[in-house]
Amino acid sequence: MKHLEKSLREAPVVRKGDYHYVVHPLTDGIPHIAPHLLEETAAAMADILPPCDILVTMEAMGIPLAAALSLHTGIPFTIIRKREYGLPGEVSVQQKTGYSSAHLFINGLHRGQRVVIVDDVVSTGGTLVAVVQALQAMGVVIQKIIIAVNKGDLAAIEKKIGMPVHALVDIEVNDHVTIV
Repeated sequence: MKHLEKSLREAPVVRKGDYHYVVHPLTDGIPHIAPHLLEETAAAMADILPPCDILVTMEAMGIPLAAALSLHTGIPFTIIRKREYGLPGEVSVQQKTGYSSAHLFINGLHRGQRVVIVDDVVSTGGTLVAVVQALQAMGVVIQKIIIAVNKGDLAAIEKKIGMPVHALVDIEVNDHVTIV
């Protein structure tokens, strides 16, 4: 994880009110996502990936990771979108993060399907908790949750969802990023 850790240490931090926000290629696409960073992260995720039917990610920044992991493993992926489509069986999820609130929409997943959730970052866990609860209510079997970067209280988030969250890198964000 040398490229990911180095890029996190060098990433700028901006404030959104009282919230420290790290601006990083994998979490924001800024300044750009270098192929070696994406390859390293997808390979590390593949190393801990259990058997599953489909990878699930949330719009937007989980998409590059899920796409790279899908190409690496041959497992298809689906995206929980911010747009409502009105398709049969669509499930709406209320997403709350450390700095915003919105709805997400789940399509194309069904009872008994084995999934692995893949995402770029977890902070407050608001989005992840809502998505896990919705998937469980649908009868989808969550095999594992893999996050590239954890900057939140993972133990508290795991307690809320009742299952472990596997982060590749844990960080603390103040005026700069520290790998912990």
